[in-house]
Amino acid sequence: MGAADPKQGRFPISAEAPDWSRERKALLAWDPGRSLLASIRAHQRHSGSRSLLAWTGRKLAVLRHRFWGAVAGADIPVNCKISGGLLVPHPNGIVIHPEASIGPNCLIFQQVTIGIGAGGVPTIKGHVDIGAGAKLLGGIFVGAHAKIGANAVVIGDVPEGATAIGVPARIITRS
Repeated sequence: MGAADPKQGRFPISAEAPDWSRERKALLAWDPGRSLLASIRAHQRHSGSRSLLAWTGRKLAVLRHRFWGAVAGADIPVNCKISGGLLVPHPNGIVIHPEASIGPNCLIFQQVTIGIGAGGVPTIKGHVDIGAGAKLLGGIFVGAHAKIGANAVVIGDVPEGATAIGVPARIITRS
């Protein structure tokens, strides 16, 4: 981990305030992950209203979501509880349960599953990095600024700032 900017505190990326620039997509860029997120955000924007225009916007967002979900090879429901600033640089194979909660400024790599298990679905706080192939299952809590290693199977809570690796995952560092 690089040196943190002393003006920003210990962790330079916020776990509370979403950084919407992380989801920004260039106008004509081929970026399936950001395009999929844009369709989810469009659906969220139009969900609060019952007007005809909002209904049309929701339907178009769902069509865009289905297209980009197929292109990206990801199963991220349009009604997911995902805070802003999510990065999915390689969305292939990502599966997220619709009731799982993901905090702001998280990073999720390919082949990650965030799913139901004993006790419910995961709650992931802000600025959590999840490595490729990781599985987060059940009613677990992952604290802010945590890191989940590639191919880890997390079935227990991960404290704030900790790193979890292995099958089943175990905590190797705490910040």
